Amino acid sequence: MAQRPKSFQLSPDVHAYLVEHGTPPDAIQSELIEETRALGGISIMQVAPEQGAFLTILTRMLGVRRAVEVGTFTGYSSLCIARGLPEDGRLTTCDISEDWTSIARRYWEKAGVADRIELRIGPAIDSLRALPEDEPLDLGFIDADKLGYSDYYEEILKRLRPGGVILVDNVLWSGSVVDPSQTDPNTEAIRGFNDILAADERVDRVMLPIADGLALARKR
Repeated sequence: MAQRPKSFQLSPDVHAYLVEHGTPPDAIQSELIEETRALGGISIMQVAPEQGAFLTILTRMLGVRRAVEVGTFTGYSSLCIARGLPEDGRLTTCDISEDWTSIARRYWEKAGVADRIELRIGPAIDSLRALPEDEPLDLGFIDADKLGYSDYYEEILKRLRPGGVILVDNVLWSGSVVDPSQTDPNTEAIRGFNDILAADERVDRVMLPIADGLALARKR
């Protein structure tokens, strides 16, 4: 775990306690955390350990068989989702980096879930639009470029089965969403997406203070 926890407004001690009293990362996940940390500041893009545990549990609870992820990075969240799938379940994950996802592929193999994951390299919006609309998704996870959030959400929602769930990361953006002095493009994009989701009557929705803020939308 990072010295400064990614979880929103938690002290390092409380964060460590929280992770230890949930399902903590196993040896493979811990190794992936450490290798990603060695990348430097960019490692902040990796989901927090408790968020990964939440993804696995939710995937199992929903009986997910088909899932999609936007933003693979080094593969921690993909690994967690794939572990929640049945053996014949499938996760399609989208990214633009061959370098970061080469790390992901190694750990999927180590964890024994590589056969459940299809990686698509290229602009995520193109990868999503290429997904068939007649094969409903059960779960979507969005954790990528913030300016694309609204478009990714719409493409996944139209393919999501009733009762399916979309999870969206970083919706609190370290608290910047409520700081009027913050007007950079990423912050404005997250605010815009949050407002769209809050007004979307096609879904039941809740925003949770998990990690950097996690929105959960269930299609009606």
